[in-house]
Amino acid sequence: MILLVLVAAALVPVAAGWTGRHRVVAAAVATVLLAAAVIVRVVASISVDQGVLGIVASVLAVAGGSVVTTAVFDVIDDRSTDRTESLEAAGHILRGGTWVGALERLAVFGSLVAGMPSGVALTLAVKGLGRYPELRSGDRPATAERFIIGTLVSVLWAALCAYVATGFAPLDAGRAAFDA
Repeated sequence: MILLVLVAAALVPVAAGWTGRHRVVAAAVATVLLAAAVIVRVVASISVDQGVLGIVASVLAVAGGSVVTTAVFDVIDDRSTDRTESLEAAGHILRGGTWVGALERLAVFGSLVAGMPSGVALTLAVKGLGRYPELRSGDRPATAERFIIGTLVSVLWAALCAYVATGFAPLDAGRAAFDA
């Protein structure tokens, strides 16, 4: 039960950070709660309804990853002196990044929950090939930085959520489908 409470509680700061006013603080609180859930998953052998935990963790993976990734960009941009090369300005070149990131986190989470880590590699390959023209131009280095930082933060967040949901053991429903 405590695992489910921690994951569900992490959704509260995610919802608060969605608007951007206190995004960095909300992302930090959500990250601490997710880290606590990871620690509980590692050290405690508790029983929890895998279906409910999986659904809550998948929502946290997709929605929370957006808030956390954007908060990382905010922190980096606040320390930058050149606003024309900010990660926010690079976001105008990489249009649709929010949707691409959400779909990426969903694919990473789903692949890991299903016990198919090769799906993570496939997801990253498709994303890289899809963004290749924008990254290849080379006249705006912040664009490539945004792509790399966003991808790494996003994938790490989704992987942590998948770990909390399953302990990297496929959910019983997925396992039964593969065993049949």
